[in-house]
Amino acid sequence: MRNFIYLGDFMKKLYIIGGTMGVGKTTTCQILKKKLYNSVFLDGDWCWDSYPFQVTKETKKIVLDNICYLLNNFIHCPAYEHVIFCWVMDRQEIINTILERLDTTNCVVKVISLVCSEDELIKRLEKDVTLGLRNQDIIVKSLMRLPLYDDVQSIKIDCTNKTPEEVVDLIAKI
Repeated sequence: MRNFIYLGDFMKKLYIIGGTMGVGKTTTCQILKKKLYNSVFLDGDWCWDSYPFQVTKETKKIVLDNICYLLNNFIHCPAYEHVIFCWVMDRQEIINTILERLDTTNCVVKVISLVCSEDELIKRLEKDVTLGLRNQDIIVKSLMRLPLYDDVQSIKIDCTNKTPEEVVDLIAKI
């Protein structure tokens, strides 16, 4: 038997926010966290921040274990009403795998993909490259992922020519 505090008709909100690298997920979620009262934010990248960065069968398993463990803890914590999670999630199977491992019994789940035009994405990533935050090769990698979001079952929010605050306002209305 699970140990839960009964919240009556109260439903937590779980925001699963995907998007290609550079679209603005982290910035948007940091602002959303401050806009929504009693909220917590997890960026999936924090769950495997290593050097050198390695994508292997083992590291993929660890990152998913870490993400699901943390999200379930946030979901079960009565202090939080809003749980915000972002990660690239460019394939439906990634979202499904995460959701299958979460206890969303008392949650309203909102799956959102942030998208933008190719020109906007290049502009944002070139700015990051100039600032030394990313390597030049991220532009091609991110552009290749952008069309994959067409096949993800999510609410699409086009961030082209929108400030992060405007995107947050759109998310908050969902």
